[in-house]
Amino acid sequence: MSTSERPRAVAVTGSTGGIGRATAIEFGRTGATVALLARGRAGLEGAAKEVEEAGGRAFIVPTDMADHEAVHAAVERIESELGPIDVWVNDAFTSVFARFEHIKPEEYKRATEVDYLGYVYATMAVLPRMKERGYGTIVHVGSALAYRGIPLQTAYCGSKHAIQGFHESLRCELLHEKSPVHVTMVQMPAVNTPQFSWVLSRLPKHAQPVPPIYQPEVAARAVVYAADHPRRREYWVGSSTMGTLAANAIAPGVLDRYLGITGFSSQQTSQDRDPDQPANLWEPADAERDFGTHGAFDDRARSTSAQVWASQHHGLLGALAAGALAVGAAVLTKRLR
Repeated sequence: MSTSERPRAVAVTGSTGGIGRATAIEFGRTGATVALLARGRAGLEGAAKEVEEAGGRAFIVPTDMADHEAVHAAVERIESELGPIDVWVNDAFTSVFARFEHIKPEEYKRATEVDYLGYVYATMAVLPRMKERGYGTIVHVGSALAYRGIPLQTAYCGSKHAIQGFHESLRCELLHEKSPVHVTMVQMPAVNTPQFSWVLSRLPKHAQPVPPIYQPEVAARAVVYAADHPRRREYWVGSSTMGTLAANAIAPGVLDRYLGITGFSSQQTSQDRDPDQPANLWEPADAERDFGTHGAFDDRARSTSAQVWASQHHGLLGALAAGALAVGAAVLTKRLR
């Protein structure tokens, strides 16, 4: 069966909550067959149900992305049962919310293996197959924190910076080869995901995303768009991402000091952290309980982003601006005659 005759085969890692789950559901709306990779059985089953309710077909593949042998086996299983993978989305992550000196070496290692090496292992497994076939797209879900580190998230920020470098290097190699396989990255803002209720935390208060907060569906639509338009190096999601990256490029030292003052309080609510909060660093938090797509901040999260629309339609906006300038020039010339 040719690619035009079968549903698109998409694989999404970290697909049981937040951006990964919303992305899987969004691909389901396109009629795709979606392979769901994560560890938590309840979360996987809940995500699969929602993908199928959206109109897609779901295929559950329990996988620990830090295990390179398991990742390669997952790719083999997906392709043997679903056919060639058209789109691979790297999104899985875990982390520790804490000051650097409060993170144990083994915790740092585990977070890095999942967050960074998980992307590397998946790309190692799927890229040769795509290159051999002559088509395919890999989308890395990134973050504004791939460029700008913030306090209390050294493990996560370090991994995202590493992914950024990996992505850039790999993209250069593919361009050198004139490969028809594409890799792109989507830099995310603060998103209302369950991570703030299940990531290992040593903060005194309940962790929160730094406002403004966006719903996972905003991020998911951007990922699907990037998969459909993968020639661009990267996409930015949210005005906060755009503002953060611009400020970091212009005055990173000033931003260091600003975040040193505000970065601790802005990442915590006024509510004390629940000492019984689950932690998904070593074991999945959603093995027996499905947390769903959204986190605890629905009342504060934005469901749309004008910046995303503008970013995806800059050609149209440029043409409109050029047209407006031309009309203005014509009117001015007429008045001056």
